[in-house]
Amino acid sequence: MYCHIAVNAPLGKGVLTYEQIDESLAIGDLVEVPLGRRKAKGCVIGIKVDYDSLDEKTKSFKLRPHGEVLGYSFLLNDLDLKLFSWMSEYYHYSMGQLIFDCLPKPLKRPRKVEMEMGEGLIVEHEFNEGQKGIWEKLKAKNQNSFIKEYIHGVTGSGKTLIYTNLILQKIKEGNSVLFLIPEINLTPQFIETFKKYLPCKVLSYHSGLSASEKLSRWVTLNESTEPVFVMGVRSSVFLPIKKLGLVIVDEEHDSSFKQSDRCTYNGRDVAIKKAQLANCPVVLGSATPSLENYAPESENFYQLKNRVSGHFPKVETISIRDFPEWENPSWPVHGQAIEEMKKSFEKGEQVLVFVSRLGFASYIQCSGCGHKFIDPETETNLRYFKNRNILKSSYSEFQMPVPEICPECGNMHLLQKGFGTEKVQEVLQDIFPERTIGRFDRDDIKNFTELNERLDDFSSGKIDVLVGTQMLSKGHNFEKVNLVVVLGIDSQLNFPDFRAMERTYQLLVQVAGRAGRYSKDSKVIIQTMNEESDLFRYVDNPASDEFFESELAVRQITNFPPVSKTAAIFFSARDREQLLREVIRAKDFLSSVNRVNKLGVQISPPAPVGIEKRAGQFTWTIFIQSKEYKARHLLIQTFADKFDVVRGVTTKIDVDPYYYL
Repeated sequence: MYCHIAVNAPLGKGVLTYEQIDESLAIGDLVEVPLGRRKAKGCVIGIKVDYDSLDEKTKSFKLRPHGEVLGYSFLLNDLDLKLFSWMSEYYHYSMGQLIFDCLPKPLKRPRKVEMEMGEGLIVEHEFNEGQKGIWEKLKAKNQNSFIKEYIHGVTGSGKTLIYTNLILQKIKEGNSVLFLIPEINLTPQFIETFKKYLPCKVLSYHSGLSASEKLSRWVTLNESTEPVFVMGVRSSVFLPIKKLGLVIVDEEHDSSFKQSDRCTYNGRDVAIKKAQLANCPVVLGSATPSLENYAPESENFYQLKNRVSGHFPKVETISIRDFPEWENPSWPVHGQAIEEMKKSFEKGEQVLVFVSRLGFASYIQCSGCGHKFIDPETETNLRYFKNRNILKSSYSEFQMPVPEICPECGNMHLLQKGFGTEKVQEVLQDIFPERTIGRFDRDDIKNFTELNERLDDFSSGKIDVLVGTQMLSKGHNFEKVNLVVVLGIDSQLNFPDFRAMERTYQLLVQVAGRAGRYSKDSKVIIQTMNEESDLFRYVDNPASDEFFESELAVRQITNFPPVSKTAAIFFSARDREQLLREVIRAKDFLSSVNRVNKLGVQISPPAPVGIEKRAGQFTWTIFIQSKEYKARHLLIQTFADKFDVVRGVTTKIDVDPYYYL
């Protein structure tokens, strides 16, 4: 008698066969297994397998018995294992590694978590005409089986009210609900809203939790038989939620749902699959749908084009072509933007300032010899952080104190080039000394508590201007904000990636959406050197579908997603010459498989990634495009099964990659 075990090791699909010596062994058990000369952990996915049913290759080995069952307090169920199996197949990643990547860290004495109970108050808000129409269509459909639906609602259109009623309906039916959000900083606002109205236990899951808190939540959910509302970031999709009746993915377009290391899964897509396996509906929502999910012709795609209250802000651009730093003491904030901020203060309002970069300066350069301070690991400029008086890499852990003189020529005059949130905060504090200028970025906010405090301080009026990065764009609702100033957007618009226009549009619409939620008169000021870009016209009319139609036409011509299915294979090595030989050999192998099997897949020539060297490793990539999912899958699976990478070179497969550089 034998058993199949998904082993926590990089072994192709990661499933090995062992002799079953414990008759009580159950599917989903976590066990210890021998692996070569060492021991590894594994998850049982098949039991009581007859010898005759094994394939010939497996029979040729001397099969060893499995080890002891690990005494962990959670057991993977059938739905969990089906989800991990699908992910392993789709993302070409070892199933055993995937399972143990996703499980919480086992602890001897985990702290028990007490789930908060919702207040169960009556929802005081009534639907407007648009919300009511969508709600009635959703109710009329079979909500007890799998169906994928989409709510495309402009910022402030009231998607949350529809979500709340959908959740209430499922909780009253005795089912649990999973609500996915892209970032931890959205958690406090949503949790408070849903806790107010839901008559059930409410649980959050995010990176701000300790290992003990994460494990305790797994155990609690595994043992719970009551309906529960679970809200969290992408990893929440793996929580063992019983009687799952609804999955909601808010801000589905957000790149934070995509994991970049280990198994490069997209939490949104895994959530859709989880709903399908649980045979329950999934609802996606966003003010700026990803082009992959934009489908206005579908009967399951609903649009809310008006705000519940307030009005859309007016978008104005300010040219910074003739705005040199040495002639303008307010640089990088234009004088026109300063004047608009003064008007807001006179009306007792607050201001948001979006900046695309962290720190005080993008880099430091000697005014004498031109020497720049470079990260030795990635050969990129070091960013200047004034408060900590350090130069720090954006792509590695390297940092150093700011030198007093140039190490090359001894010159004491070191120029600060570019700007970031820290610089903007200082400039605005000098211009408005009587105002409180706060910062909202990952350099200044280190944990969940600080995040909550900063949001509370701004909401209560203790902060007049909040300067921040993309964290500002994530669904916050500020009553006194009627002016948003955007700096440094050109660097994102000009990024060499086919998604640059889409990402910039989504970011600007989301940032602009923080203004005018309670006012008829609001404004977004965008400083740019590219005033003629159609992008700003699209942002000024967020209820229009013009951007999506224009961008989809470009994708049709260029054969990029959603027209095609893509993947990227990354190759890394310390020896650059060895890496180049291997990546060329891989390209030849892929081309041969493509040609022999007549797959029709487009395979790009090997190319270095944007930051070619990191942590002593050089990285190149091969990009793959196919109009057929099966052709792409067959090509990558053949590569994973048949291509033997030489020692010293590692590979990573990224299916549906979000970034290519």
